[in-house]
Amino acid sequence: MSTTDEFRKEVRAWLEANCPPSMRTPTPDGALVFGGRKLSFQSDEQRLWFERMRDKGWFAPDWPAEYGGGGLTAEQTAILEAEMRRLHCRPAQINLGIWMLGPVVLEFGTEEQKQALLKPMTRGEIRWCQGFSEPNAGSDLASLKTSAVDQGDHFLVNGTKIWTSYGDKSDWMYALVRTDPAAPKHRGISLIVLDMQSPGITVTPIDLISGKSSFCQVFFDNVKVPKGQLIGPLHGGWTLAKALLQHERRAMSKFGEFSLPTHFDLMSLAERYLPSATSAAPADIALRARAVAMSMEEHSYTLTVQRMGEEMRARQNVSGLMSIMKLVHSEQEKDKFEILLDLMGHRALGWEGDEFTEQELALSKAWLGSFAQTIAGGSSEVQLNVIAKRVLELPEGKESK
Repeated sequence: MSTTDEFRKEVRAWLEANCPPSMRTPTPDGALVFGGRKLSFQSDEQRLWFERMRDKGWFAPDWPAEYGGGGLTAEQTAILEAEMRRLHCRPAQINLGIWMLGPVVLEFGTEEQKQALLKPMTRGEIRWCQGFSEPNAGSDLASLKTSAVDQGDHFLVNGTKIWTSYGDKSDWMYALVRTDPAAPKHRGISLIVLDMQSPGITVTPIDLISGKSSFCQVFFDNVKVPKGQLIGPLHGGWTLAKALLQHERRAMSKFGEFSLPTHFDLMSLAERYLPSATSAAPADIALRARAVAMSMEEHSYTLTVQRMGEEMRARQNVSGLMSIMKLVHSEQEKDKFEILLDLMGHRALGWEGDEFTEQELALSKAWLGSFAQTIAGGSSEVQLNVIAKRVLELPEGKESK
């Protein structure tokens, strides 16, 4: 038996023995575990799964062991992820720090920063949020105005960030700030991390049409940030931001890989809400065909996500593919919910009440939320521009010069 086969056998046996049966089911709405200072669980089995994955180092399986990771190779990490998919294991922890900031700290951070920031992520002790977008700096992120003024041993931060997911529940933030207002807009930006309990920070939740929102606006009023919390070079944050956004797009693309809140099994719902194929009307047959085609697209997407992850672990350039995958996934999710609405009819439009199932109520809100996914993490229009310029290398039009 090869070493790879032996490792797969070991992983499979460990998951079978350590992932509780209830953690091998689709994740109900609101049942995700976010690491952080206010860690909470909905069941003993959920806590057990969290603790076992944490102690194994598999919150960040491919990170070095000295920073709390599992020390696995790229091939071993791919095997672990494949075995978790095979068993339908829920993610034991959702942590934006691990998904986005951690890889940047590993590449650009000092040894002191790696020790201070990475280990709490892999133990699930700190919940992170992202401070990038601003009211007038969304798609054009480099237009950000939040300032960090050098005060000797610290920066003084003033400004605001918006669309900050779970800003009201997070412990720390990684943020882009302008440290040189006189420099060209891409060159005067730095990346800092800051404690959300720092004096001068105010967080205001933002309501959405879906009735459910994780978004917040964060205000900074003379917030002191120690110099040691600058990640990478001063004024060199744009390079780090581009690297982090690649990891963000990969993280967003993973929403199709696990049973996260926007994930609904299209074919099982088609079987439930459509007449049998033998007695169906032509319109129902056509609708079933649409569902089958979308299911095939989802499977193809998942396979491509896996390939992208392997290429990334092999340190290949996947920036163009990430933009493509983020675009495909967000548009695919929106189309999927339109099919689900056609499948379920009025059963997909419930807002509250005992006459609707829990899944039906969740779907109506997820349908409205799917429109936001075409904006979050870079709008579809921005992704198309990125693909045109950086992947296809198309020439710019006269109006954009």
